[in-house]
Amino acid sequence: MYKKEMKNFILLISGLVITLLFLVFPASVFEALYYEREFSNEMYNQNLYFSVALVTAFVAWSFAGIYYYLIDSVSFSRWYHWLLMLVTAVVLTLVINYIYPDDIFSSAGLDFVGQLFSFCIVDLAIEIVLFVIASFSLRWWSANCRHTPIPE
Repeated sequence: MYKKEMKNFILLISGLVITLLFLVFPASVFEALYYEREFSNEMYNQNLYFSVALVTAFVAWSFAGIYYYLIDSVSFSRWYHWLLMLVTAVVLTLVINYIYPDDIFSSAGLDFVGQLFSFCIVDLAIEIVLFVIASFSLRWWSANCRHTPIPE
């Protein structure tokens, strides 16, 4: 039993460390996946990389926590319920992380609609990865959903 608890604790710490690294180096992560000179310079100058990363990480961990600890029901312990939470988290993240930078760019007289859409597609992939990381970090202490989406 002790080995299993230790493994679960290591998974939790690993998930938190990966998320923290993403929050500390958001510009490096986002620019490695999508770089367009003018758009990326404005994202960096307006400190939007950190804001977007914060929203992305918060939504991923919040929705994973909601699924595993608030919903935590036998009738919602199927993989497609987990997938529904993932899709909801992704859509919410995309909406927030499109509207907020677009408002800032519009107020500065900049038009980056196409670039922002492409950037949001990259953010979609990051949200999926962070949600999976958060799920595998948190699921072990769930009473009913610990085997979702993939059994142990």
